[in-house]
This record gives sequence, C-alpha cells and structure tokens, in this order.
Amino acid sequence: MGGQYRITGDKYPRLRRPKRRRRLVLAVIASATALGLVGWGTLQLIDVFTGNDKATAAGPKTDCASGVSPSPTTSEASKPSDKSASKSSEASDASDASGKPFPEPGRITVNVLNATPRAGLAKDTADELKKRGFRIGNVGNATEEYDKKVKGTAILLGAKAAEKTALPVLNTQLVGAQLKTDGRAKATEVDLIIGTGFKSLSKQKDAAKALADLTSPEPTSTATKTC
Repeated sequence: MGGQYRITGDKYPRLRRPKRRRRLVLAVIASATALGLVGWGTLQLIDVFTGNDKATAAGPKTDCASGVSPSPTTSEASKPSDKSASKSSEASDASDASGKPFPEPGRITVNVLNATPRAGLAKDTADELKKRGFRIGNVGNATEEYDKKVKGTAILLGAKAAEKTALPVLNTQLVGAQLKTDGRAKATEVDLIIGTGFKSLSKQKDAAKALADLTSPEPTSTATKTC
C-alpha cells in the first residue's frame, strides 16, 4: 500500500468493550430477573389467598341432598283447624286438659252391660276394666233392645262425639267389638254391651300396647330436599 503511514510488526491492538458498559448490561439483566421473580411471587401469593375462595365459590354445583325429617308429632298433628273450632264445644268432654284427641282411660266412664245368659260376666269385666284405669258406671244386664241379641264379641255404644275419641280408647281393650253411636250428649260416658261371642278382655300387655299405638303413633319419615 502506498501511503504515508505503514503498519509494521505481527501484533495488532485488540478491541475491548468498556468495563462500564458491561457492568450496566449485567445490572439491567439482574434487575429484570429480580422484578420477574417478585412478580411471580406476588401472583403466587394472590393465588394462595384468593384462589381457594374463588374455586369454592365457582366450584361445580352439587345436587341437593335428600334429608329425612320426621312428621309432625301427635300434638302438632292433632291441633284443631279453624273449621273444626266451632265443634270444639261438642267434643270438650272427649279431650283432656292437654288437648290430645284421645282421653285417658281415667276420664272415660264405662257402663258394663251383659247381653248374654252368663251370670257375673258384667261384674268380672267391670272389675278388670277398673284395674286398667277406666271409671266404671252402671254394671248389670243389657236393656231389652240388646239383651241376648248381640251375637258378636260386644257393642261399644256412645255419643257421636265419642266415635273418634272415647270409643276407640275402650276398643283397645278387646278384639272384634262393634262401634255404634246414639243420641246421648256426654262423650266420655260409653256402654260396653257384652255379646255371646265374648270370651274375655285382651291380655293387659296387648291392650296396653294397642292403647299406646293409638294415643302416641310413631312419626313417619318423609324425604325432604335440603341444600
């Protein structure tokens, strides 16, 4: 090459980046990395504190579970409706002080009448009913209307208001009796007219169970949906 200046020798100067520029690049990279880690950590914390609640709130809907609830108790089911309130005066003698539909045996007066040729049957039956808590009224022979005309076990006779109160209670003490009503006013006084098919009252334990089932029925279970 022709010129004023000429390079001689086998060593050439090396071009190096300034140290300050390298440090600046490394600082920028470190800052970006740190900011990325901070941002990632922040997202993780937000997810920890809010993610579960959102998942719960936005989770899949589940079907309502079917629960079993007992039916209303006897006292609730037996509360008189507004329509029957006007008839409460007729059945006042048939309900005890607690408002139960069936009077206790001690509130029922039973006239024990014998319509069979067997002597002493009315007295023996009345004595047994007294032991079981019933009040005893008249004891003797049946009237001509029923004397020797009752072929079955017995006839339980009472007022219309006693049809679903006192008469069913007395009916728990024997099997096969016929329930009838007449025009009497007092619902807690009933007649037990013994027929020719009568042998004896039910065993006391069986009668007690029948009475318990009548006055305190077990509540039935009904399926209700609960969420």
